This record gives sequence, C-alpha cells and structure tokens, in this order.
Amino acid sequence: MTNFIKIKSQIMKKIIVSIAIIIAVIIGCKTNSLNGVTSKLNVTFEPKSSSNVKGAGVFTEKNGQVTFTANFTGLKPGIHAIHIHEKSDCSAADGSSAGGHWNPTFKKHGKLGEGEAHKGDIGNFTTDEFGNGTISFTTSEWCIGCGDVTKDIVGKGLIVHQGPDDFISQPAGNSGARVACSAIIK
Repeated sequence: MTNFIKIKSQIMKKIIVSIAIIIAVIIGCKTNSLNGVTSKLNVTFEPKSSSNVKGAGVFTEKNGQVTFTANFTGLKPGIHAIHIHEKSDCSAADGSSAGGHWNPTFKKHGKLGEGEAHKGDIGNFTTDEFGNGTISFTTSEWCIGCGDVTKDIVGKGLIVHQGPDDFISQPAGNSGARVACSAIIK
C-alpha cells in the first residue's frame, strides 16, 4: 500500500506542476493581449548603390494597426522616400532584386492613406545636416504574418531612396536610386 501512496503522490505532483505551467502560459498570453501587441518584427537596412546608408527599424502590430519606425545614418541631408517593395531580396548591389513597389491591389502610385496608392507607398522622411533620419508610420493597410496577400508585409522588402517621392510620377514617384534595403522576414 505504501508504494501505491508514493506513486499517487508523484502523479499528483506532476499534475500540479503541469497545471501551474499551463496557468503561467495563459497569463503570459493574456498579458501580451492586454497591451494589444499581436506581432513585432525587427528589420536591418544594408547599404546599396555604393552608399554608406545603414538603419534599423521595427514593425509592431497592435489593435489592427501596424506601426513602422526606423532610424537611419549615412544619408545625404534632405528628404528621402521609403517604400515596401515586392520581394525580400536585397542581393543586388543596386537593390533592384527587391522588385517594384508592393502593389497587390493594382492601384496607381501615391501616398498611402491619402487617396489611391500602392500598399507599399510609405512616403518621405527628412534627414538632418549629418544625414541621420527617423520615420514613424502607422496604418491599418498592413498586417504582420496574417496570410492576407493584400495586407501581409512578411516576405516583402524595404527600400530607402536617394531622393524624395513626388507622390505623382508613375509608377514609383521619381525617388531616385535605391540607397538602402532590408528584407521583411520572420
């Protein structure tokens, strides 16, 4: 009978530990959902077209909105365009391997959130006299890994351009050379 009690005691301990682990996992998931963050993805930019541009950014999805923030160094002072492109391929020296602007809904080029635009038309940001710049952009037009081909940014590329986007010229805003590239991958 003593062995039976020891075995029963060991089984009860395993059950209690298992329940404690399950509760910890549930609380951890609930804490994450309480602040609304459902996904986060970091990106790193590499120089292209013989530039010295570097940068890092993060995509965060919260309550149906994706926010992209990034910091850059090595740009010329002034205004620069940034777009999401079709492919997460930064292998070409000039960034051309990333393809054209991401446009799964077949719209004209413009400014996302203001009339007709590609899903990848983020816009412009300004650098200081030292070539440092920051961008922050939020939209409900994107998702991170949701599988919706018209919204999912995973598997795409980010391109920083030499000049500003004019938001008019078709198909890409006349932004100049591709000076930095990052793949958007998990």
